[in-house]
Amino acid sequence: MISNDIKNLLVSETPLLFSTTEEKTEWWRNAAANPEFNLLIEEIRVEGERLLQEAEQELTYSFFRIFTENGSRLEFEKVYFQKRHRLTTFAIMVLLEPENKEYVAALENIIWSICNEYSWCLPAHLKNSPETSTSINCSLEKHSVENESIDLFSAETAFALAEILKLTEDVLDPLIRKRIYVEVYKRVFRPFHTTKYEWETQEHNWAAVCAGAIGAAAMHLIEDSKELSLILERVLPAMDCYLKGFSDDGVCLEGYGYWQYGFGYYVYFADLLRKKTGGKLDLFTSEKIHQIALFQQRCFLHQNQVVNFSDALPTASVFLGMSHYLSKVYEDFEIPERKLRANFTADHCGRWAPAIRNLLWFDETLPDQPWENGSRFFKDSQWFISRHQTKFGSFSFAAKGGNNNEPHNHNDIGHFILQGNNEVFFKDLGSGLYNKDYFSEKRYTFLCNGSQGHSVPIINHQFQEEGSLRQARILQADVGREEDVFELDLAKAYELEILQRLTRKFTWVKMNQPKLIVEDIYSFSDQPVSIMERLITPALKITEKENEVILEGNQRLSIQYDSRLLYLEVKKLNFINHFGNMEENYALDFTVLNPVKECKVQLIFQFE
Repeated sequence: MISNDIKNLLVSETPLLFSTTEEKTEWWRNAAANPEFNLLIEEIRVEGERLLQEAEQELTYSFFRIFTENGSRLEFEKVYFQKRHRLTTFAIMVLLEPENKEYVAALENIIWSICNEYSWCLPAHLKNSPETSTSINCSLEKHSVENESIDLFSAETAFALAEILKLTEDVLDPLIRKRIYVEVYKRVFRPFHTTKYEWETQEHNWAAVCAGAIGAAAMHLIEDSKELSLILERVLPAMDCYLKGFSDDGVCLEGYGYWQYGFGYYVYFADLLRKKTGGKLDLFTSEKIHQIALFQQRCFLHQNQVVNFSDALPTASVFLGMSHYLSKVYEDFEIPERKLRANFTADHCGRWAPAIRNLLWFDETLPDQPWENGSRFFKDSQWFISRHQTKFGSFSFAAKGGNNNEPHNHNDIGHFILQGNNEVFFKDLGSGLYNKDYFSEKRYTFLCNGSQGHSVPIINHQFQEEGSLRQARILQADVGREEDVFELDLAKAYELEILQRLTRKFTWVKMNQPKLIVEDIYSFSDQPVSIMERLITPALKITEKENEVILEGNQRLSIQYDSRLLYLEVKKLNFINHFGNMEENYALDFTVLNPVKECKVQLIFQFE
């Protein structure tokens, strides 16, 4: 059924980006001449010149079959994303230099190549799909539907091609323009109209990215209001499902990178929808959206260091364009420092939507400022984050409760991060290398996903278990002027009948050289076999002394403990990170020498 409400709200011939070709040309001319844009544009020019000299790779069948054969995603995706990077770069260079025939030809060639791809989806997302089926069902009478799967990247590709078409149609060959229409309709619009997809009801980034990208592409390409409303009435419920994945506190449990990704596509779509409906449909008005938008300024520890619980990276750059845009929607949105902005080549996926908006939404008149100090407990998500500045520098602490069935879940109830003067001493490993096993029943054998790779206890040689029933109970969460206290019961995280209670209490003393006190109290119904307090640290210099171990980088941190009760063992942990690089980390394992039914362990972390 057609939604008359949506259909009647649509404004025909509404400019979504520029009103006229002349306005577009003038904007790009002014941007190129504006000194504030110099760095942003120079990065793109350098990359454009480099890519002109580099031969384009094609997505061969040999690349396509690698994931099925051995579960590796890197080989295919490296070429796939390089092609999207070329698309983004050449399109922007055409906007900057529309008279440069070399860039126009390069853009047309990459569009042609992408339109020739077997599928716009990644092989890792095509399990049990029509594209991987080997059954042959050909008939002169019956039309065979191909390429009907829609994943994150097929939807993004449709959005990119649609928007690039609208921005460069005055220089593109008519046959290239036709191919964009044909392929976007065939691969995305028609399948979306006729097929229900699992991601439409999922409560994480897939719903926002897939639906938002499809809706944005539709607003650019579909002129018939009846047909456009058919697409939008499917997109809006998917966006609602995405928002259900957030609690009212606005925390993105998937991590900052997925906030930037999923909420980014929510913002891109909402902006276009507001324009397409003349402001009558505004997806920014609810308080929940407001709180989600503020997640960026709340989840950074210091400068580019981020609270990277779940599958998130330990450092991040910000999309300055989106930040400037949101600062005009919400008065309390903090405008980040420009030095934290993502440069043009930072996105290894080469995405068009954020790249173009980092230019179009950049406002050189806005100030930049460091993240504000403060402590905050997020009740719904059970995150505690504190940033604090003293005369000795900048210090931060973060810890979490939650449960072990969260989006991009890690078994990490009670885990914490500790930072001093831009150096992380106790860390979250973040996301590992994505492959077939990473999202299978083997997930928690990966160091970064199981509790063995987090700063949490190991009891009777057992790690935490996964599942929504494995949850923390918050006992105390107090923010004070000089110290914060965060206390939680972790007992349900473990499959141990004899473990009756396990409370972990963090006392964060914020004044002068800050101090963190971690106190674990165990209660068992029977004699425990072993208790080990594991701490995960980067590869810092480690010096052991009596009742103390010292970690040194640019900053110095001592850990004080009672060696009569605890035995320390330092273990090297090698970890393959999200980009396939080997990282060296250490586990500081404090073993309780004589575990008893009622047991207390205290560790004091003192910055020096």
